Amino acid sequence: MANIVAITSCPTGIAHTFMAAESLQRGAQALGHTIKVETQGSVGSQNTLTPAEIAAADTVIIAADTKVDMSRFTGKPVYETSTQDAIHDGQGVVKKALAQVAARPTAPAAKMDSAKKIVAITSCPTGIAHTFMAAEGLQKGAEALGHTIKVETQGSVGAQNTLTEADVRAADLVIIAADTKVDKSRFAGKPIYETSTNAAIKDGQALVKDALASAAAGPAPAARADYAAQVQAAKATQTKARGGPYKHLLTGVSYMIPFVVSGGIMIALGFAFGGINVDKATSGLGWALFQIGANGAFVLFVPILAGFIAYSIADRPGLAPGMVGGLLSTTIIGAGFLGGIAAGFLGGYVVYWLNRWIRLPRNLAGLMPVLILPVLGVGIVGLLMIFVIGPPVHLINQGLTNFLKGLGTGNALLLGLIMGGMMAVDMGGPVNKAAYAVAVGLLASRIYTPMAAVMAAGMTPPLALGLATFLFKNRFTHDEQEAGKSVWVLGLAFITEGAIPYAAEDPFRVIPACILGSAVAGGLSMLFGCQLRVPHGGIFVLPIPNVVTNLPMYLLAIVIGTLVTTGALFVLKRPIAVEEEATVPAAA
Repeated sequence: MANIVAITSCPTGIAHTFMAAESLQRGAQALGHTIKVETQGSVGSQNTLTPAEIAAADTVIIAADTKVDMSRFTGKPVYETSTQDAIHDGQGVVKKALAQVAARPTAPAAKMDSAKKIVAITSCPTGIAHTFMAAEGLQKGAEALGHTIKVETQGSVGAQNTLTEADVRAADLVIIAADTKVDKSRFAGKPIYETSTNAAIKDGQALVKDALASAAAGPAPAARADYAAQVQAAKATQTKARGGPYKHLLTGVSYMIPFVVSGGIMIALGFAFGGINVDKATSGLGWALFQIGANGAFVLFVPILAGFIAYSIADRPGLAPGMVGGLLSTTIIGAGFLGGIAAGFLGGYVVYWLNRWIRLPRNLAGLMPVLILPVLGVGIVGLLMIFVIGPPVHLINQGLTNFLKGLGTGNALLLGLIMGGMMAVDMGGPVNKAAYAVAVGLLASRIYTPMAAVMAAGMTPPLALGLATFLFKNRFTHDEQEAGKSVWVLGLAFITEGAIPYAAEDPFRVIPACILGSAVAGGLSMLFGCQLRVPHGGIFVLPIPNVVTNLPMYLLAIVIGTLVTTGALFVLKRPIAVEEEATVPAAA
């Protein structure tokens, strides 16, 4: 008697999915085998296979008309077919799957000490700095160890250096270095090692070694004697995987940024062509550009933020409740971006639990994606936003807006110092992203001063390090001096992460110096009352009329912040030559 696990899936996840599952169950039972079938579709997964069940299985059957993530089945024999074949001849499909197992040769375990072919994906929420720096870290790490690697980068600009089917087929190992959700269905049957972009940036070579060691070890054998412990461990892993509010928030922010950038620039161009009163005009090019930005992109960006936070939590069923809640937040409730964040998490978790609590008969399961989840999700989220969550969040948002608009000189300086310093604490990490997300969200409330402070502060660390490597060469290695030539460009483009290699090499000197200069830049920007209408682009968006107000003083804030960090680096970092001489014994 064989132990079988299976997955069925059709594009809608309704009729064919459940009919194929039913047929496979009857076919396996008729042949005297045990089987468990997981169904996948627009309502999410049902009857989900546990790691213990997969480990104990003799074969895996995938009866699907859509892409299925098969990374869970690494090392297991997999038989793939369509839902139609499973529906028409479930018993025959089971026989073919078991025949494939019998004919499968037993290959010796692959040794990972020889040169390997590796494919990888890197992805961060914006798809800008961390994505490409992680790719470079993996590239250098793999090549230093004598392996070949191809890295696909994913982000808001789309995929670049895309992996082909041939690349994946020839690969011995897949590395996913990502801070956002990545589709792994292409890598079915391949050993996959998942980590963060930070790990790839800090030590790509060590990461590659760990990934190869993990692949060489293979999947852990199932400990049948301690099945209860396996179940608890699996539940803990699943809870951890889906319970990352920070990651859900960044997923929403990554989808939101293109709307904010395009909307902000359209509004600025509207003022450039239509004058300062373009928002009161009724026709003309300036009016049209303003409408595209203010009543097009800017109206959408909070619903997009909310929708994709919910999507990150509950997949496709969460989109509608999240987006509706986000739209209500800005159009009816007046809760702004804070309400949008609340609506996103509310919509995601409401749908997530509805999908697990509601159990319909198999012949009615098709109602879940088209009727039950949309109606209940949108209704529950909408009512809670209007009557429960919306009013207090509206008061908080209104209070925050009034506070920021009425900031006196001292308070503005203090807020700028805090937000500016946060940008340099971890240079792209959670603290940096928290300050950036708040500033971006405030654009929806037409509060532009925090955004200016945040971008000035974010530009300061790489600009200062580029300047320091030029002025104080004896405090940096040759490689750091060479890297400093490109760090300038990253700083001008508002890519704070350009300073990470220097901070990683000497954190106790570089990070305090960067925090000091960034805090000064942010504080001065707020003190001068500078406003910025777009959330990215650095110096390259500043020439656009009306993108930034008080431009001369804004540039002065950036210059002063850069000089402060550069001076702090001169004081804190010791000349390399002096340190080396101190370690050499004096001549007799």
